[in-house]
Amino acid sequence: MIQQVLAIPQKRFDKTVVSFLQPEEIDALLAAPDRSRWEGRRDHALLLLAVQTGLRLSELTGLNCGDIELGSGAHVRCRGKGRKQRCVPLTPATTAVLRVWLRERHGSPDEPAFPTRTGRRLSDDGVEARLKLCKTIARQHCSSLEGKKISPHTLRHSCAMNLLRSGVDSTVIALWLGHADPRSTTAYLHADMAIKERALARTTSPTSKPGRYQPPDDLLAFLESL
Repeated sequence: MIQQVLAIPQKRFDKTVVSFLQPEEIDALLAAPDRSRWEGRRDHALLLLAVQTGLRLSELTGLNCGDIELGSGAHVRCRGKGRKQRCVPLTPATTAVLRVWLRERHGSPDEPAFPTRTGRRLSDDGVEARLKLCKTIARQHCSSLEGKKISPHTLRHSCAMNLLRSGVDSTVIALWLGHADPRSTTAYLHADMAIKERALARTTSPTSKPGRYQPPDDLLAFLESL
């Protein structure tokens, strides 16, 4: 009976291509928050961290001040799916922005890194609302964002694509994103047309010429003698 159940083929379903942002779209989005205001500086630091680390939305909202290490070997610690913990390194640019933000934030290690004005932890809906506002502003300066759906997961996909385009191995990307199965990163290979175009450029073009085949006279004579 168990063998019969296991023999049932899996249901077929359409797989959608992952959506991600191009570098110029990321720049426009990061420039959108009004950094003359407290909320804008918080949003800028949050978005930059999301794009660079690829953290899930729940991982971003769950971050505490003590989870961000800005000393030697700067990194961020988070708890992902299955309560698995991992560390993601930070670039110098992200480290610099977070250092300024956390100094202004002035929170204790067990307090949220990106709180609301009242000190409460930002909710998932709150992050999505701030992202929607930033997209509205960014698309005024980057027309390709018009009509493009952007969610916190889009920023995660964008991080993966940046790593892939930089030549990072897909197994390393899986560890970076906290994927249980390294095969999950193959979706990014399918999503980027530039990678496929570079692969095509490395191949040798067929030498066949267009037009109808014209057999030589000796071949026609041989066929007629049969």
